[in-house]
Amino acid sequence: MRVIQGFIFDMDGVLVDSEPVYMKEERRSYARYGVTLNETELSRFVGTTQRYMWSVIKTEYGLADALDCLMAEHHRQLLETLHSAPLPAMPGVTQLLIALKKAGIPCAVASSSPRELVELILRHAGLQLFFNEIVCGDDVKRSKPDPEIFLMAAKRLGVSPSSCVVIEDSSHGVAAAKAASMFCVGLLNPNSGQQNLSAADLCVHHHSEINHWFFEQ
Repeated sequence: MRVIQGFIFDMDGVLVDSEPVYMKEERRSYARYGVTLNETELSRFVGTTQRYMWSVIKTEYGLADALDCLMAEHHRQLLETLHSAPLPAMPGVTQLLIALKKAGIPCAVASSSPRELVELILRHAGLQLFFNEIVCGDDVKRSKPDPEIFLMAAKRLGVSPSSCVVIEDSSHGVAAAKAASMFCVGLLNPNSGQQNLSAADLCVHHHSEINHWFFEQ
C-alpha cells in the first residue's frame, strides 16, 4: 500500500487540453521566421519551458532576434488567444481534485509554462482554488526532463518526494518525475503529440481512472 502525502499536476494536457492550441500558436510564431515544423518536431517541446523551446529554435534555424524578444512575442500571442478562447478543465479533473481535497491531500501545479499563462488558464478553468502551490517555468533554471520543478513543488508542499504522485502527459515530464523519485501517472492524451509514457508507473486514459486508483490506495 502506497503512502500518498501530495499530488503534483502538470497543467498543459493534464488539467486543460491546451497542447493543440499551443502547437497551433507555435506554428504561427515559427512561420514569422520562415520555420515550419511537423508534429514529430513539435512534440519534442511538449512539457518544456518556452525558454528551452525558443533557444533550440533560435540555434537550429539561426534566428537573428534576441531570445527574450522571441519569447515575449510568442507569449503575447498566446495570452491574446487564451483570453479570447478560454480552455475548460479536462473531463474528470474537478471530481479528482474534489476527492483529493476531501481526503486532505495537498496539491500543486508544476507547469513549464510562464506564471502569467498558468494563472490565467487555471482561473478561467475554475481550478486555482484546489492548489496549495503553483510552480512555473519562471521559477526554475532547468526545464523538464530535469526534476527541479517537481522537487521544488514537493518542498513547497512540505512533503517528501517519495510520497508524491505526479500526473504527466509528456515523456519529458514522466522522465522528470521519475528522476525526482516520485510515483508517476502517465495520462495518455492523444492531443499531446507523440509521447512515450512507458516509463510511468501507471498509465491511464482518463482522470476517473486515477480517482479509482487513489481510493484503492
